Amino acid sequence: MQERQAKGHVRWRRAAILGVPTVIATGFMVFGMSNGAIAASFSVSGSTFKVAADRLEGDGFAQYGGIATEQGGERHPTAVSAIREAELYNLCQSVNASNPLVGRVILTINAGGGDNPATASNLVLDVDELEGDATFTNIEIGRDASTLNKGGDGAKGQPGLFGQQADHVTINNLRQVAWTTTAGTFALTGLRLKVNVGDDAKECF
Repeated sequence: MQERQAKGHVRWRRAAILGVPTVIATGFMVFGMSNGAIAASFSVSGSTFKVAADRLEGDGFAQYGGIATEQGGERHPTAVSAIREAELYNLCQSVNASNPLVGRVILTINAGGGDNPATASNLVLDVDELEGDATFTNIEIGRDASTLNKGGDGAKGQPGLFGQQADHVTINNLRQVAWTTTAGTFALTGLRLKVNVGDDAKECF
């Protein structure tokens, strides 16, 4: 069967195009490094963070609507993006931790430089915004979110809601704002974490 590809520049704001489930999503994070995974349960912090990469390659992609819930009960509609196996080239993550006591503070994490990308399995992101130049292989748009089966373990939404999936996704110049990132295993090659303080402290974008 000949592969079908869809290309385009994507920009998603919250989950307006995907629909929003009527149930509250409970946060579960499985974040592993190297030899194993560590499971944790959490509510979102109340602030987003930024993730950028020169290129993302993903085998098994699914997307559907979700809800990120804060400890105090405030809910945030999200576009849940799930990737079974992902490679991220020149990955950057930044968190704005500025406060009145110390001023501007930006925490940055960099990994996956050169030909050694950061890799993740069963990667799930609760996304508020996403931009990039995307190519999808064998994409299915408008599939019932509860029947999605390509994005990894448990990556599906509520019955009757909008979903889409593809065998493979490539996103160049990835820029996204997210509430959470979870993964079964996340290997950060060449990891560098830095606390940047002062007016010159910069986020990933």
